[in-house]
Amino acid sequence: MAPCIRSVTESDALQVGRIMHDAFRGIAEAHGFHPDLQDVEDGIRLADTFITSPTMFGVVAEQDGHIVGSNFLAEGDPIRAVATLTVDPRFQGRGVGRALMGAVLDRAKTAASVRLVADAFNVRSVPLYASMGFEVKEPLLVMRGTCRSGPLPGYVTRPLVADDLADCGMLASRVYGMERTVEVRDALKHFKPFIVERDGRVCGYLSSAALWLANHGIAETESDLKSLIAGASAMIDGPISFLLPVRQASLFQWCISEGLRVVKPMLLMAKGEYHQPEGAWFPSVSY
Repeated sequence: MAPCIRSVTESDALQVGRIMHDAFRGIAEAHGFHPDLQDVEDGIRLADTFITSPTMFGVVAEQDGHIVGSNFLAEGDPIRAVATLTVDPRFQGRGVGRALMGAVLDRAKTAASVRLVADAFNVRSVPLYASMGFEVKEPLLVMRGTCRSGPLPGYVTRPLVADDLADCGMLASRVYGMERTVEVRDALKHFKPFIVERDGRVCGYLSSAALWLANHGIAETESDLKSLIAGASAMIDGPISFLLPVRQASLFQWCISEGLRVVKPMLLMAKGEYHQPEGAWFPSVSY
């Protein structure tokens, strides 16, 4: 029987969060990786954050009156992004994921592009996304650790503040082809973003140094991005983490030399327009 798809409500957070945790844990442990959500409470917090966000569209799938999956679409910036698609492990392989993806793609049909990030080892989700029009654009590696070095000479790394949003928007337009101001503004509310300055002007920023799921970074040059990563690493408690487009070979080699380790492989996929960034960068799961 086809699942019933409806809009998510705040009262769904407990069930949606539990399924998020179970789905992420199931696929990770089946392939020998640590789950992204450590416990059910992490899943519930993530679900609540998505459900209450004014820039997130969410749907759930129900069968026999019970929630069996959910999907969320980030709508704040011009590019739409599939944030999480999760299905109760007991209902996987029954068309629930395809129905949930169909709902958010219908919602995003007027957008120039839709992006997502998928576990490269997930042999169910990657073929599903490809069958629905998504193309692999970048191989990614989740990097995690504490940099051995500090910022490069000539750079200043500091916390990002609201007055920096305009500079970050212009930088994103130059490097990425469009602004990501809404995502950066949201990062100011929930995380601790950083910028790096060279010669007194903003030349790079990242949105969430400690949480790769929400951390995207943009810089004019690879040296700018290296200094930003190293500077932010020195200013946070715990390890820095981010998604590295591994084709930036010299940046990858620098990360290894700095003591960062590879956590797992992922893929950046896109449906619709895609323009290669002109600078140094790394994506969050929201592109």
